Amino acid sequence: MVNDDEAGDELQAAAMTGGLDLGSLFGMASEMMAAQQAAAEAEVVGSSGGGAVEISVTGGGVFTGVRLSAEAVDPSDIAMLEDLVLAALHDAMTKVQALQSGAMGGLDLGGLGGLLGGLGPTTP
Repeated sequence: MVNDDEAGDELQAAAMTGGLDLGSLFGMASEMMAAQQAAAEAEVVGSSGGGAVEISVTGGGVFTGVRLSAEAVDPSDIAMLEDLVLAALHDAMTKVQALQSGAMGGLDLGGLGGLLGGLGPTTP
């Protein structure tokens, strides 16, 4: 009968012989979590109309502000303001996606990229 300590030792030995160091794996997981947290807390600003409309959003997707310049507000052309707001939202979310990709792309995942669902830097 194998006790828990022996089973853990066997699991670690198996992982080590396969080239996988559990300590490194936990370290990489910690780095990934820190990078994701930093990206989630960062704020980006999407804009449209040459800055006439600006929308602030965190990397976690929480919208924090909207700024409309006076020239963007024309009561006789509400459709234009709607288009500007929508374009600014799209710009903001594109920047959030880039922020999140950049946070993950900066990590050295070694050969674990495929194991973790393709995360990490890729070579063209």
